[in-house]
Amino acid sequence: MARQRTRASRASILGIAGAVCAVLLAACGGGSSGGEASPSASLDPNADLSKQSIVVSNWDAYMDPDVALKFTDTTKANITVAKHATNEEIVGKLTAGGDPGIDVAFVSGQYAQALNEAGLLEPIDPKLVPNLANLYPESKNLAFDPGNKFSVPYAWGTTGICYREDLMSAPPTSWNDLLNPAPENVKKTLMLATQPWMNLPAAKALGFSANTTDQGQLDQIKQQLLKTKPTLLGFDDVTFYERLASGEVNMAVAWDGWCNYSGDPNVKFVVPKEGADLWADTMVVLKSSKNKEAAMAYINFMIGDEMQSWMTNNILYKSPNKAVAEKAAAELGADYPNIAMTPADLAKGEGLIDLGEAAKIYQQIATEVQAS
Repeated sequence: MARQRTRASRASILGIAGAVCAVLLAACGGGSSGGEASPSASLDPNADLSKQSIVVSNWDAYMDPDVALKFTDTTKANITVAKHATNEEIVGKLTAGGDPGIDVAFVSGQYAQALNEAGLLEPIDPKLVPNLANLYPESKNLAFDPGNKFSVPYAWGTTGICYREDLMSAPPTSWNDLLNPAPENVKKTLMLATQPWMNLPAAKALGFSANTTDQGQLDQIKQQLLKTKPTLLGFDDVTFYERLASGEVNMAVAWDGWCNYSGDPNVKFVVPKEGADLWADTMVVLKSSKNKEAAMAYINFMIGDEMQSWMTNNILYKSPNKAVAEKAAAELGADYPNIAMTPADLAKGEGLIDLGEAAKIYQQIATEVQAS
């Protein structure tokens, strides 16, 4: 079923490997002031969308399978849906040179920032995306793109600890409960393998930014991870919720929505007291698109009530659409408490941004810790 396929792809959706901005700059021949650009004056709010056709690239099972029929029925524009497995895959297509043949791409926030800095994105035209007015103010002020200048959020959330309430003598409240576990939890814990989420627990426990590029702080983070590793059962970005449900592990670092997939009411989620992150998956329009009005209409459609309700009910992630999120909190919040997290709660998390060359250091840390 769709939700199962989405679970399996979530690590790919969020996994960051390598220096994203550096790769983009090399591919595109340098950066640009894309973030300072204004919506193109050539875009026509009255364009005949029935004469336009767009290609949208998204992760598998991350939107309503009938989206093409529904979008065409609503707007009269034609749409072809393509798929990418990872952020890196779609970035490779978009930076290969020439027209990538993609009008709209789904990418995580840091990647949207890097693509924009490389001059590849069309600024979002608010006149063509009126549903922006229905989004929470907090979702329109994300660290990687304040003001939705070049991206629009599709889903957002945070990272914390999933744990088995019935198997622990006390629930975790701090990242240190996992980094330096009590004897009952040794070899009963999991961490995420991808960056910056591998670094996140140690960074926050040490009082550092989730986006730190300070070499001294990164050295301290690595030393904490090396100390923690012998206490772990392992690193797992994909099946940790199943291992929690089976009782194999007591705690796992996790993206909030994934705790819901265990199907066990004893699996709970907590954001540790030291704080966490604020991540977002976004939609962007490529500057090379020949049908930008239809592309903007698609983004507008995807943040509307119907498509956002599908996302929340089928993937169990939080919606930036205020009306949809409030309805989901009322209907699903009792069974899935993370769905009831407020924008104020999410905004306490530190927004993740593209780290440029420093991403290489993050990846080196991940490689060294896992190989130790």
